[in-house]
Amino acid sequence: MTKSSEIMSEEAKNAKSIYDFTVQDTNGEDVSLEKYKGNVVLIVNIASQCGLTKNNYKKLTDLREKYGDKGLKILNFPCNQFGSQMPESDGEAMVCHLRDAKADIGDVFKKIDVNGSNAAPLYQYLKAKQTGTLGSAIKWNFTKFLVNKEGIPVNRYAPTTDPMDIAKDIEKLL
Repeated sequence: MTKSSEIMSEEAKNAKSIYDFTVQDTNGEDVSLEKYKGNVVLIVNIASQCGLTKNNYKKLTDLREKYGDKGLKILNFPCNQFGSQMPESDGEAMVCHLRDAKADIGDVFKKIDVNGSNAAPLYQYLKAKQTGTLGSAIKWNFTKFLVNKEGIPVNRYAPTTDPMDIAKDIEKLL
C-alpha cells in the first residue's frame, strides 16, 4: 500500500465516480456532484495570483462559452497551497475577484487543499484515478482533470496545459 492510499479517506476509497461526493460551494452550501450527472466535467484547482492565472481564466471562459451548451461543466476549486497564490476568502471576496478578472469560468467551490493530509476527498479520488508526473501529488495551480459523462476521471493535464488544448478530448466525450 502506498503512503497516499494510507491517508485516503473512506469516502475517496469507496467512491465509484465523482457523483459520490458532496462539496461546498464558495458560500458554504452543500452541492452533490450528482447534479453534474450526464455532463462532461473539467475540474480545476485555481489561484488568483499565479503566473498561469490570466491565460487559464481566459481559456476556461472560452471553453465554457464554446461547450457549455453542449454539456461541459467546469468545476473550479480555489487552492492556496502553492505559493499562497489564492489569498481571497470564500464567498463574496471570491465572487468579486472572479468578476473583476472577467473570469466566467464555471462553478466555483469552497477553497480546499489538494495535497497533504487535509486534501479534499474529491481530490484524493481524482489523484488516485489519474496520476501525474509527481505520482498522485498535484504539481501546481491549474492542474486539470477531465471526467466523462459517467463521472469517471479519464485524463489529467499539467498546470501548463492550455485549456484549449483539451478541447479535442472534450469533444470526443461530448
